[in-house]
Amino acid sequence: MANTYDLNLLAALDALLATGSVTQAAARMHLSTPAMSHTLARIRETFGDPILVRAGRKLVPTSRALALAEPVRALLAHAHALREPADTANLAAVQRRFVVRAPEGIAVVFGASLSRALALEMPLAALQFLPETHVDPGALREGRIDLDVGSFRTTDPETETQLLSEQTLVGAVRLGHPLLKALKKAPVALERFAAARHVGVTPRPGEGSPVDTALAALGLLRQVVLLVPSTFSALIAASRTDLVASVSERTARGMAASIGLTVFELPIAVHSEPMRMAWHPRHHADPAHRWLRDCVRSQLDDPHWIRPSVESLATGARKGVT
Repeated sequence: MANTYDLNLLAALDALLATGSVTQAAARMHLSTPAMSHTLARIRETFGDPILVRAGRKLVPTSRALALAEPVRALLAHAHALREPADTANLAAVQRRFVVRAPEGIAVVFGASLSRALALEMPLAALQFLPETHVDPGALREGRIDLDVGSFRTTDPETETQLLSEQTLVGAVRLGHPLLKALKKAPVALERFAAARHVGVTPRPGEGSPVDTALAALGLLRQVVLLVPSTFSALIAASRTDLVASVSERTARGMAASIGLTVFELPIAVHSEPMRMAWHPRHHADPAHRWLRDCVRSQLDDPHWIRPSVESLATGARKGVT
């Protein structure tokens, strides 16, 4: 084993174990692929172990590498903490980029207000949003993100979570949509809603839409003619076509006025999903991170995002109005 090694070598080892790829680890470390290959050779010499071995087209960690993974992450986290300003309570002196993973609609509706709040309290800090994903639960533990916001089903057992709100689904259509003509006299019937052409948000693998589930229980089926990856995309599509979007209330109402949408209550009871916030315990007592959590929570709880001109379609339909 080599006599010495530095933190850069450990950071490279962490990147290699997290990605299982020399190319991806190189991108994370801002190195060329040949440079990362050379670093992997140094790591192998240092620890006296192959660390990553080829299995088919993939590189897989050795038993020694798996045993090193968590201690290396913890050591890097402690080393990062040493670089924080001594007076962490002085938020104005914090120079940091907070990486928040959240649904696209959260960044669209609340990104600007969060940025303004950050500029007032931590003018030397920055905010970066990453898109929501359901296949990367280790990002908080590995330090690749600071905060996770979304309707995730499971989290890394090491993380701490907090319920932010329940995500009620609503309908959204463009101004002047044919579906809205009946509003002048009576609410839209459930059958009329189901018979419309819809834009849907791509569900999680193995899961269906809660709207389709609720309709199926009543023997109804809607026609989803377009699937898009996010609520934001669905609302844009609805604003430019006659498609009906059934999406998160917070995002729909936050965007409605700016892109010409009418938001209405769904004419059927649909299961709502919880919106949660998650973070790693190493950040729990950090004043800057605590401020970020409080700011996200207060922004999402702010009643001013609700638009007063909302059509109510549910009551009549639930009473059987056609």
